[in-house]
Amino acid sequence: MTTRVLIVEDDIDIRGILARGLEAEGFSVGVAGRVEDALSAARDDAPEAVVLDITLPDGSGHDVCRSLREGGYPGAILFLSARDEVRDRAEGLALGADDYIVKPFVFDELLARLQTHLLRRREADTPRTVFTAGRLTLDVTIRQVSFGEASARLTPREAELLALLMQEVNRPISRGEIFDRLWASQGGLSLNVVDVYVGYLRSKLSDFVRLGGPVIVTVRGKGFMLDLRGQDFRH
Repeated sequence: MTTRVLIVEDDIDIRGILARGLEAEGFSVGVAGRVEDALSAARDDAPEAVVLDITLPDGSGHDVCRSLREGGYPGAILFLSARDEVRDRAEGLALGADDYIVKPFVFDELLARLQTHLLRRREADTPRTVFTAGRLTLDVTIRQVSFGEASARLTPREAELLALLMQEVNRPISRGEIFDRLWASQGGLSLNVVDVYVGYLRSKLSDFVRLGGPVIVTVRGKGFMLDLRGQDFRH
């Protein structure tokens, strides 16, 4: 069965390069140049992946990504943008994108990343993977974490980070190890992205902490740790 990819790009030349390149690789390609058209195409054509520019005539690719994820879109989303600041990449990933590629880009690299994320998504269609740590439960397939009766939804990257911490409960994991396992394949990012996502995850888990749930602590000189014992190693 042919894999369908939606390209959301208002630059006709770039859109054409992407469409021709992906079609040559055997993909079925749909195109859109506006937010409204992108959301309509994603709804009607059910693509397995969306390659998404940020700057669009009637809005932002961020709006498209947010709407798709809030609507339960299960496919891969890859931002393709000339914005190259770390904060731009972090914002895009925080909205639920799987990857962020900076223009100008090399088509072969984009293709390799796209294929990697498609494979990862397909593997995620296997039975749910559930992690537990004390009373904390994470279902990485639906990206939902719960503690007792309370629950919260996570972005794909937040879920991967929490799963990593839950597999090493009460053991600190260095920034470098976290970065290598979650972000090493995405060129241009710095170790700071780890701190950014730990901050996002702490915010999502804050209600659980108030209920006596585990805490993500910073262990000086060693990294981050999911602490089930209630100790604070930051001092």
